[in-house]
Amino acid sequence: MLFSPINPNVLGAVIEYSALHIPDGFLSLTVSIFFWVATIAILTVAVRKTQGELGERQIPLMGVMAAFIFAGQMINFPVAGGTSGHLLGGALAAIVLGPWAGMLVMTSVVGLQALLFQDGGLVVMGANIFNMGLLTALIGFGLYRTVAGQSRGVRLTVAGVAAWLSVMGAALATALQLWLSGTSPLAIVMPAMLGVHALIGIGEALITVGALAFITQTRPNLLTAEAVQARGSLGWVAVGLAITLIVVLLSPYASTNPDGLERIAANLNFIELGVNAPYKILSDYTIPLLGNTNFSTVVAGVVGALIVAAISVGVGRMLRSRAIPASETG
Repeated sequence: MLFSPINPNVLGAVIEYSALHIPDGFLSLTVSIFFWVATIAILTVAVRKTQGELGERQIPLMGVMAAFIFAGQMINFPVAGGTSGHLLGGALAAIVLGPWAGMLVMTSVVGLQALLFQDGGLVVMGANIFNMGLLTALIGFGLYRTVAGQSRGVRLTVAGVAAWLSVMGAALATALQLWLSGTSPLAIVMPAMLGVHALIGIGEALITVGALAFITQTRPNLLTAEAVQARGSLGWVAVGLAITLIVVLLSPYASTNPDGLERIAANLNFIELGVNAPYKILSDYTIPLLGNTNFSTVVAGVVGALIVAAISVGVGRMLRSRAIPASETG
């Protein structure tokens, strides 16, 4: 039942979304409002914490990480049964940047996806940010910090486990939200969501470990608190953006299989509850004037990556500028 075929006529008639990006219509207004309140409360703490922790080098790193995660989320990889998944990135962002800055980066990614690309609903955006950005960052960093000071192999292994658990945590939260909204019984939707995302989480773990292995091999100082506070060469920014561009160039060749939530929604007969956004800008990650072509997807990906990087850097600079006077007068 979990991987039964999906009627293409049903999919074509509904919505455009991916992975754990919940569309409007899946959650009740009460649940949506609750998670908006929870998300705003946690982000308020994140902003306050980040003001006192941001270093000179961490600000451009926020931009690079936001761009990379945005690009990574454009590439769906196939998993069993004709289903696909993609990077969430919350654990990776939190491990590299720390939990609070990581949350702000993930919020910029998920928010831009909904507002500019119509990927995920507007009313349920608070739930999407909570699931994919806040919860994943807390789980990923919380587990990874327990092996601080351990060998590189131990840290990478734990990072992989943390990334897998972050996906499972986000999937569980989504299942609970669907149940609380009356969309699907918990006894059905929870095992379905966890079963699919247990496989997707393996991809998340591999990407996270690969990215961290690359960083620790080439720029290990980026993961140290001392380096975050120090000035220095920013050549690694160009390297990070180049890698992001490569990922974007691969995006047209991503798997076209339905993603985890889409598969579950179709199999459990609630996919038709999904509601499209009231407007379209760059929906389906394409530029309208360029049509639905590979080039259009690449251009949209580049535009999105640059915008989300600029937003993250801008937020970082704003928070750091506010923190400096406070530290000088303290």
